[in-house]
Amino acid sequence: MANLTITVDAELLKRARLRALREGTSVNRLLRERLESYVEDDRRRREAIQGLLRLSRSARSGSGGRRLRREDVYGE
Repeated sequence: MANLTITVDAELLKRARLRALREGTSVNRLLRERLESYVEDDRRRREAIQGLLRLSRSARSGSGGRRLRREDVYGE
């Protein structure tokens, strides 16, 4: 594993350490897990977008080239 040095407010770090202690973990573990989640969320989001785009391309629906008017959509 690589080491990372960050600068945080001393009071913030103190509160984070106290909470981590109450939860039986460490600030290091909390930050590592948050970074993992941050990266994984991005990967899942990109995969979801790609899946929607594939579905959109394969769908057999559409407007047939006509433009919808607001009145047609909302029944006004």
